[in-house]
Amino acid sequence: PRGLTLRQFTQSLYTLAKCISHMVRDIDRRTILKGTGAIGIAGVLAGCVGGDDDDDDDDDDTDDDDTTPGDDVDPDEADARVGVLAPATGDLEDLGGPIQDAGVLPALQLEDEGVDFDIEIRREDTETDFATGVERAQAIADAGIPSINGASASDVTIAVAQDVLFDEEVVGISPASTSPDITDLDGEFLMRLAPTDDLQGVAMADIAVDRFDASTAATFFLNDAYGQGLQDVFVREFENLGGEITAEVSFEPEEPSYDSELGTALEDDPDVLMMVGFPESGEQIFRDFYENFDGDTPIIVPDGLQDGGLPGSVDNPMANVIGTAPAAAGPGADFFAEEFEDEFGFEPSVFTAQSYDSTAIHILAQLRADELSGPAVAEQVREVTDPGGELITPENLADGLDLAADGEEIEYQGASGPAEFDENGDLAAAVYDVFEFDPDEGIVVIDTLET
Repeated sequence: PRGLTLRQFTQSLYTLAKCISHMVRDIDRRTILKGTGAIGIAGVLAGCVGGDDDDDDDDDDTDDDDTTPGDDVDPDEADARVGVLAPATGDLEDLGGPIQDAGVLPALQLEDEGVDFDIEIRREDTETDFATGVERAQAIADAGIPSINGASASDVTIAVAQDVLFDEEVVGISPASTSPDITDLDGEFLMRLAPTDDLQGVAMADIAVDRFDASTAATFFLNDAYGQGLQDVFVREFENLGGEITAEVSFEPEEPSYDSELGTALEDDPDVLMMVGFPESGEQIFRDFYENFDGDTPIIVPDGLQDGGLPGSVDNPMANVIGTAPAAAGPGADFFAEEFEDEFGFEPSVFTAQSYDSTAIHILAQLRADELSGPAVAEQVREVTDPGGELITPENLADGLDLAADGEEIEYQGASGPAEFDENGDLAAAVYDVFEFDPDEGIVVIDTLET
């Protein structure tokens, strides 16, 4: 239809199937649609496959008020409207699905607490693809939504910012994009709760030297803004610490084999391999590594590969792998974790706390702005996060809504930590978990690093 290639058509069918699967799962445990405004079942499906949420069928599946309350609310009359733009499919789907869930959680929580505000959440799947991300972000902007929680992958966030956020004056707060390239874009309409890899690359280099006494290292990284940016910082810092880089090898996502690329990276027998990627590609990479190379070579990975299911997927305990990821170290971390697990039935993972905080900040800023326009919201983001005023956390978020709507001074400190943005929209500091893989327990945090 309309010139779709076979690949695009089959990918659309796959995405539709994923959406239906998620809806069945969520309806079974008090669906994620509950309390999310006026989009309804048809609207969510349209969001998943890139359709138009203005379709007249929005009310077709609203018989069960417990699963789809608020379907009769006009989005134009909503008090807050937030788009959640994250990869439910593609190379980052294992991490992106929970990130989407966490982005919707504030609305579910507030609905449960009976707040007197109508909140609309619109979910969109970037498919871990920058062109799709731009298309879905444009759909959010065209719907008149002034705020976007997202995107996740750095190259998608950069494309969305340059093609949509800046032109349409929509405020984006990414929960997961870490590329240093984002720092130089725009701190008014693009911010992030994920710390820049200018910090994580330093932490990874320190681990290579301090924990493994490495004097040589090779890098093996995804060929995108995330992979290139993080490996550049690691290389610079490792060399500053007196180490030698023996190889810098990039790879493309979701290839059938990585033997050749791994062979090039490991050719000079480095003391440690620094690897950057996402789980879908990571499964094949680690299979190839353990089947065809020295499985004892220490490997350091970042947040993008923090997936507790990897040891089972590659049939190896992955005892030689250590990783870093931004910690959920805020005053609301425990409350968020309990709410998330109660709602979705599994533990939160990397960047889920940041996603919850992104949506919460958008809602608070919109209510304080008293105007659902991007420029008005942009002026209020730092007003609800900078130090000073009444302390608001996930636990008393409902109180924060009332204070924000009354124009009171508040300071939101979230599940991930304080959300104080500098002029570039970056966080000034970060705490990283140092983790290992465990075949039985998944991800095990063994230490923390503060940068």
